[in-house]
Amino acid sequence: MKVGITAKLFLFVLLACAAVVVVQGAAFRFVMERGFLGYLNQQSRMRMEEVVPRLEKAYAARSSWDFLRSDFREWVDLVLPFLREPGVDPASRVASSDQTGALARMGLLDADMRRVVGNPDVDPSSIRIPIVVEGRTVGWVAMVPFEAVLPKKDERFLEQQFKALTMVGLGSILVAALLTFVLARALLRRVRAMAQATHHLASGDYASRIAAGANDELGALARDFNRMAQTLEHTERARRGFMADISHELRTPLAVLRAQLEAIQDGIRSPTVQSTNAMHLQVQRLGKLVNDLHDLSLSDVGAMAYRRVSIDAVTVLQAAAGSMQGRLEAASLRLVLQIPQGPLTISGDEPRLHQLFGNLLENSLRYTDGGGVVRVHCARHGAHALIVIEDSAPGVPADKMEKLFERFYRVEGSRNRATGGSGLGLAICRNIVEAHEGRITASASRSGGLCIAIELPLASG
Repeated sequence: MKVGITAKLFLFVLLACAAVVVVQGAAFRFVMERGFLGYLNQQSRMRMEEVVPRLEKAYAARSSWDFLRSDFREWVDLVLPFLREPGVDPASRVASSDQTGALARMGLLDADMRRVVGNPDVDPSSIRIPIVVEGRTVGWVAMVPFEAVLPKKDERFLEQQFKALTMVGLGSILVAALLTFVLARALLRRVRAMAQATHHLASGDYASRIAAGANDELGALARDFNRMAQTLEHTERARRGFMADISHELRTPLAVLRAQLEAIQDGIRSPTVQSTNAMHLQVQRLGKLVNDLHDLSLSDVGAMAYRRVSIDAVTVLQAAAGSMQGRLEAASLRLVLQIPQGPLTISGDEPRLHQLFGNLLENSLRYTDGGGVVRVHCARHGAHALIVIEDSAPGVPADKMEKLFERFYRVEGSRNRATGGSGLGLAICRNIVEAHEGRITASASRSGGLCIAIELPLASG
């Protein structure tokens, strides 16, 4: 039979409460029977120790116990010497000095453990203290244990207390069972809600959420679950968008290539330099997309090869800007360089950094209106080399800045051109910068466009 978590929790807490009640009851009984009665016997022993010196002195004077066998008053005088004091009420002195009845339970045994005088129930099993005279044990002061002479009514009283304690324990277990049942239901109601939401999430319902409820561990778990579900939902949307985007990016150049080839095959169009160049352009576009996807996948798993050496970031930036200057001018864009004379030495991979700067300049080329300007600025910023590439209008809405470095993300609006890229360039740029222990951020430029700032750590020494 399968036992649910509700029953397990209920039984666990109930057994824990029952164990506590049983242990407390056993401890109380032990304290009463051993601790308290032991305390009374210890008090009685102290009374016996008071009597021993007097008995030793009396035996030393007479050399035997015969004087006590024939005269009980002599025993009383030795045990209670104050009874003969003038002006003393014997009853009050006995009552005040012996609250435990020790004197009445006391007796004397000779060296052979035979009773001499005192309580008739004393025997070798009683509480005993030796009486030693001249190094020889001549007798024993003995006392019947308190529990052996406990009156029947006192025994009944103790038994009644133990029964009452048992009833209290059973009542406590019943209350614990009721409270445990209520607690288990309240607690497991939230656990079942989490289990149900987890089941929905596992089945693909990424919109599943849990009410956090109280600010406790389960509430924290619910909030973490909601964040995980939100991340999975975002990832699923990104995956679907990725599939849609990649299929679109692949289909467009393939459709152009197929149309051109079919036209040539059908004799509608003869192979010319223009048609060949058009097909070559589409092949280049496909090749760049495939290369970008390959680079992105490698950088995501940390498998992109980096050969880090000491290089001058200024030199790499100038080379990337020089390779793009002709294309920028052809698009009626003015390139403005603000680069220091001295070197900014960093530890980096030159081809990857050239790819980084080239992608950023390519992004400005694609998305900046004709007649605009692209500014490239480089300077030392503390222990970092700061590279800033900014362009003119159109700009990017402030709420879209954080998403620019996501793969296949392209801003809807004036910066999303039909001739735009695949949306992978900035994602690759971010991975390259992070591989160089740097930081890349996006913000609005002073010219109304986009400003990309890169910080790369300078090489030490």
